Amino acid sequence: MNKMKIGTGDWIVVCDGRKALILENLGDRMFPNLHTREVREHPDLSTHEQGSDAPGRLHGSMGARSSVEQTDWHDEAERSFLKALAERLDVAVTRGETSALTMVASPRALGMIRSDYSAAVQKALQGELAKDLVRMPVHEIEKQLLA
Repeated sequence: MNKMKIGTGDWIVVCDGRKALILENLGDRMFPNLHTREVREHPDLSTHEQGSDAPGRLHGSMGARSSVEQTDWHDEAERSFLKALAERLDVAVTRGETSALTMVASPRALGMIRSDYSAAVQKALQGELAKDLVRMPVHEIEKQLLA
């Protein structure tokens, strides 16, 4: 991987489906200095706390029955969390809080959030890195990005 170029005021968004760190570069391109601007988390509730219905049943003609696939509440919660994160990034770019973003996310989260990028976020996006670094301390994330 080439050394990432992160300008002053650029945001690095490190996330997975449950947690997001919004980091801002207070340094410059030569000597980046990432600081936590926001931490966003959604509680990881157990499945029985998220939904209680048993899978439904469909009754077709001729007495045939089939079950309906159960909702994956964890998957739905991740999608909702990432959609809210994308909306937050749109507000940040639109209001001028930052003009450049880099997304660092698990491949799964990256795949989910892409469809929620607004035109403004797409324009501000400097790059994406498919790595799950969200549980690392900020100084370790910095090392990983600049290695």
